[in-house]
Amino acid sequence: MRTPARAFLGLGSNLGDRQAMLRQAAARLRALPGIRILRASSVYETEPLGLTDQPWFLNQVLEVETALDPHHLLTAVQEVEASLGRRREVRWGPRTIDIDILLYADVTLRSPRLVLPHPALAHRRFVLVPLAELHPLLRLPDGRCVRDLLEALGDAQVVRRLPA
Repeated sequence: MRTPARAFLGLGSNLGDRQAMLRQAAARLRALPGIRILRASSVYETEPLGLTDQPWFLNQVLEVETALDPHHLLTAVQEVEASLGRRREVRWGPRTIDIDILLYADVTLRSPRLVLPHPALAHRRFVLVPLAELHPLLRLPDGRCVRDLLEALGDAQVVRRLPA
């Protein structure tokens, strides 16, 4: 059995009952062997990037402890996505649920299936805002601080915290 690692997962939904999708995704992740949710950020509503003619997203970040290696964690989160109706048809398109591995311990990885840290992490306010809520001083494997990355982006994308 692997020593558990801390990872951060980004959740997003813009189809159907978006809040229910985030809750169901967290519940299904919680039920998986080898994954324990430590903390969850608030839920944020964000304008879409890329393909902008679609509903706004709800986003959240989960801090997890996992005994799964990065590739097995990816398989697990993709199975949760599929169980909630995720279809990979349009890049940047609408989705019932999207679960990205943002960070996995201090791992830097480039494989055909997975890049860690997430390659767009430093450019996405909808990820950095909830991540900074959980750990503003968290450092990426390259030493950059989450709070500093967020400040550098300014107000490039609308991100609104939903009431609890």
